[in-house]
Amino acid sequence: QVQLVESGGGLVQAGGSLRLSCAASGRIFGISDMGWYRQAPGKQRELVATSASGGSTNYKDSVKGRFTISRDNAKKMVYLQMNSLKPEDTAVYYCYARLTTGGWSTPLDDYWGQGTQVTVSS
Repeated sequence: QVQLVESGGGLVQAGGSLRLSCAASGRIFGISDMGWYRQAPGKQRELVATSASGGSTNYKDSVKGRFTISRDNAKKMVYLQMNSLKPEDTAVYYCYARLTTGGWSTPLDDYWGQGTQVTVSS
């Protein structure tokens, strides 16, 4: 049973920082991509940042220069350092992983955490 568990969300004033963590656990053979998405009230879930296993990263334009994604493959964890937070960053942040449980020759599946609330006040 694969699970992704986020932590680190909370309340912060505009301009402040938070660091989100996500731990993947369960019967995991290998992880391809890991990342973070977010969903604000009344809006679609959107990509925030992703990190491929080879090291390439991808960021939503509005967070470039403020957020940094990193991962620890040995620990099966991914992090999101969020600096210079803005009220528009307020959302539930979801951890994401594309992984296989049966080997690289088996299909990769997408898994999601339950989310952690980030609220940025002005």
